[in-house]
Amino acid sequence: MVLALYLIPTPIAQGAFDTLPVATQAVARRLEVFIVERAKTARHFIKALGPQRPLSELTFVELERDGNLSPEGTALFEQAAQEGRDVGLLSEAGCPGVADPGAAVVALAHRLGVPVVPLVGPSSLLLALMASGLNGQRFAFHGYLSPKRPELMRQLRQLEQVAQQQGQTQLFIETPYRAPWAFEVAMAALQLDTMLGIAQDLTGTHAFVRTLPVRQWRQHPPEIAARPAVFLIGRG
Repeated sequence: MVLALYLIPTPIAQGAFDTLPVATQAVARRLEVFIVERAKTARHFIKALGPQRPLSELTFVELERDGNLSPEGTALFEQAAQEGRDVGLLSEAGCPGVADPGAAVVALAHRLGVPVVPLVGPSSLLLALMASGLNGQRFAFHGYLSPKRPELMRQLRQLEQVAQQQGQTQLFIETPYRAPWAFEVAMAALQLDTMLGIAQDLTGTHAFVRTLPVRQWRQHPPEIAARPAVFLIGRG
């Protein structure tokens, strides 16, 4: 079998395995070597899918904190390439390499001449953009913004200016415990006619997604749950 690096999406809502296509699950079940963010989480995911081999016979290699493979992990991947063994790349939730670690491993695969096969699955960014009603032809993702209020306000106004002048939707994400705070800062930083979208727990039982002008958000502020959030800024 020719080696390939399979990029395997994982559910973005806890236990939402039905959001993964049958073909994606089938690939994950048959693989024996995985490069992952956290081995414990990855084992739980693979076990839930029903792997073809016992978990004890599978290999899970954790990424370093910076998203790179350790020297040992790199050697294992290179050995798999020489032996023609397929490898799966998993992130904690969503699509590896998109708002998650994985790009360095994919770059290594390209350097080694290993085919890269992205599989279909949920992406919180694309789902949020799809459901926002904002410009899906031009958009930019900025990851996490500053945890410091003055700097966050400056960044938000900068993103707002780009959205207003270029019509380019601006996306950023926040951790569960900072999501309510980020919304409050956005209310103070953004102009009244700027469009702000909020998406949380997409594909989950408590999914919330809505886009309104800042003026309306201020008049009827929502209860932002302590869950991961995608924020979108658009032209008013």
